[in-house]
Amino acid sequence: MIVEKFPDRTIEIDQEQYLYFGGTAYLGLPTNKNFQDLVIQNILNWGTTYGSSRTANIKLSAYEKGENFLASHIGSESAVTVSSGMLAAKLVLDKIKNETDCYFHVNDPHPAIKIENSQPVFTGNQINERLLDSKPEKITVLTDGVPAFQTKAVDLSFLNQIPNHKEITLIVDESHSFGVLGRNGCGIYASIPYPVKRKIMISSLGKAFGLTGGVIAGDFNFINEMKELETFTSAAGMNPAFVQTLFDASEIYKVQYHKLQDNLNYIDSILIKNNNIKFDKNYPLIYLLPNDLVEKLKSEKIIIASFKYTKEAEPLNRIVITANHLKEDLDKLVDVLNEFNSRF
Repeated sequence: MIVEKFPDRTIEIDQEQYLYFGGTAYLGLPTNKNFQDLVIQNILNWGTTYGSSRTANIKLSAYEKGENFLASHIGSESAVTVSSGMLAAKLVLDKIKNETDCYFHVNDPHPAIKIENSQPVFTGNQINERLLDSKPEKITVLTDGVPAFQTKAVDLSFLNQIPNHKEITLIVDESHSFGVLGRNGCGIYASIPYPVKRKIMISSLGKAFGLTGGVIAGDFNFINEMKELETFTSAAGMNPAFVQTLFDASEIYKVQYHKLQDNLNYIDSILIKNNNIKFDKNYPLIYLLPNDLVEKLKSEKIIIASFKYTKEAEPLNRIVITANHLKEDLDKLVDVLNEFNSRF
């Protein structure tokens, strides 16, 4: 389906209006007037792009302001922005490749943090034996903040079982949890209490935060080392107008976060729960199991997200709730879900 306008809470297809529960604009920022005004103001000040290296002799204050905001919001010692979440992931993986003896992954992580020869943390219901053996080594654990098809933050309690002679680096992709989970949408990074040598957070900013770019967060030493990578120094940074907007929009993020929470609490109060759908009131995705439910929604003029991460994969069908949805939108959506659920 090709559309001619950004799909917010509604979408026009073949000159017909549908409710739209797709995309990743969880905080509803791309169409938020106050947010747009900040972006426009910053484009007028910083231009549409800045194609220079971050290490050039001229430094832009926008980067310091935006990155300090991100570090404070995330709860990390430091943070740095790059042009995309995918680049953030690839830069981090490139940096740690010479510091890692073995990689492990939780569930099936996003392609951004997949790496060749990585082993699963769990085989069946048991923790991978290599994580428990007597061999001292440096290991890197890769995980999404919220695993695909899940609605709760990843369970990292297995880290308590790994012996101390395994030096652990934890990399968490928070593209779908940053802005959504945690206090005011700070994500899960700061609340990870498990014993690791280093934890690193990466995230797209093009989802909840409404701006094209990516962020890497961690300790001061690691972020400084990231800034010295050739790939970082030879590339242009994130659009400075967008980085400045991160700083300027801090209060808007809070307002939109609480609107989103109100919508999720409302759905939780009226939705009939059963095994046909997967929903948690703290997370803005509803996963659907029956394909005929997807078709039923479409027949009721409700479009949801449906796509494949790989050519061979089954379609990923999910309902996306945003801060911009109105109560009447949610009523119509839940009426269809409840009618379907009442058959079982």
